[in-house]
Amino acid sequence: MPAIVLLGAQWGDEGKGKATDLLGHRVQYVVRYQGGNNAGHTVVIPTKNGPEKFALHLLPSGILTPEVIPVIGNGVVIDPAVLLNEIKGLNERGINTSKLKISADAHIITSYHVMLDKTIERFLGKSKIGTTGRGIGPAYGDKVSRVGIRVQDLYDESILRKKVEGSLASKNQTLVKVYNRRAVDVNQIVEELLSYADKLKPYLANTSLLLHEALQRGENVLLEGGQGTLLDVDHGTYPFVTSSNPTAGGAATGSGIGPTKITRVIGIVKAYTTRVGEGPFPTELLDENGERLRQIGGEVGTTTGRPRRCGWYDAVVARYATRVNGLTDFFLTKLDVLSGFKEIPVCVAYEIEGKRFEEMPMTQTQFHHAKPIYEMLPGWTEDISAARKFEDLPVNAQKYVEYLEKISGAPMSAIGVGQHRDATISRRDLIN
Repeated sequence: MPAIVLLGAQWGDEGKGKATDLLGHRVQYVVRYQGGNNAGHTVVIPTKNGPEKFALHLLPSGILTPEVIPVIGNGVVIDPAVLLNEIKGLNERGINTSKLKISADAHIITSYHVMLDKTIERFLGKSKIGTTGRGIGPAYGDKVSRVGIRVQDLYDESILRKKVEGSLASKNQTLVKVYNRRAVDVNQIVEELLSYADKLKPYLANTSLLLHEALQRGENVLLEGGQGTLLDVDHGTYPFVTSSNPTAGGAATGSGIGPTKITRVIGIVKAYTTRVGEGPFPTELLDENGERLRQIGGEVGTTTGRPRRCGWYDAVVARYATRVNGLTDFFLTKLDVLSGFKEIPVCVAYEIEGKRFEEMPMTQTQFHHAKPIYEMLPGWTEDISAARKFEDLPVNAQKYVEYLEKISGAPMSAIGVGQHRDATISRRDLIN
């Protein structure tokens, strides 16, 4: 049976949580394969007390489906305090988290990573990247520099101490001499990290082997990315990106599943476009339409609480996501937010220095100067939140979806028309 990748096809915040939750009843494992608590998923599920909203940061969305085994893969960086607090919060709301599995190879975000992240971002001033200040970049930096601390190190105090000493040797020099900060105490960090060991131990697992055996048994594994394609450190709008690989290639690396096991790649894409943080955004709206999308769409970051920048649908970005991820399907979300617009512009290409670009430009400079070329589509006024079949949509809404499908490079296999789990139109089975 297949391993299925589900990822963001724009700059993140596309509604991956809802899509994962919707598919959760048909898979046995949901795996978070990259990122840290700089990402977030908002999921609304029905309960006996009515619809309830859950904001997830480190935990896979599958944690909300009782039948699913949720997995935090080796490609994730974990802030233990944040993770344990998130687990506690779900338990207090009646969600069973006992099935959670955490890779022993996942790296730890320490308090000095958070300190460095915030200090460096403030130091950059107007040149800041727009990080969340949660230590993700410095933690991945240590991983690549081979001075990182993994979850498994919490269970060998001698190794842990040596690694903390090695990591802080240069960092304390930087903190004191460059940023005029106090040096970090090795003993304090070791003591703090050891305090998490017993609490995390019940969840520890050889997750690569676990997932391999699941696939051998014919079970379905869903691999869930934390951010969007355009935030990928290799394929995104560098340097305004995250520090890992949310794209499909990162799913194999971050989970320990071989790439030949992946049979489907689903890209989540909004019916318009948003991004959080700094960086270029060709279709961004700085007018009443942008504010209208923000208000109706509830465009506030799940993790950061920052208002999202809003713009029209960008087919150049969608085609790029299709190409670098090998997308087999799109899951189009928030189509209902566009109800009431008389006309809806769709960016079909860019103009850069008088030339037309239908594909993503090669350089950062070109992308910064990209101006959107729009096609205008007629809008609709009807409330579409009750639609459950494609034919239930107004004709203009159907034409809008069909046009996006035609110019984006992959079929629009599912359409979200509201927040709730069942507010979805299925046009093509996303599992089989």
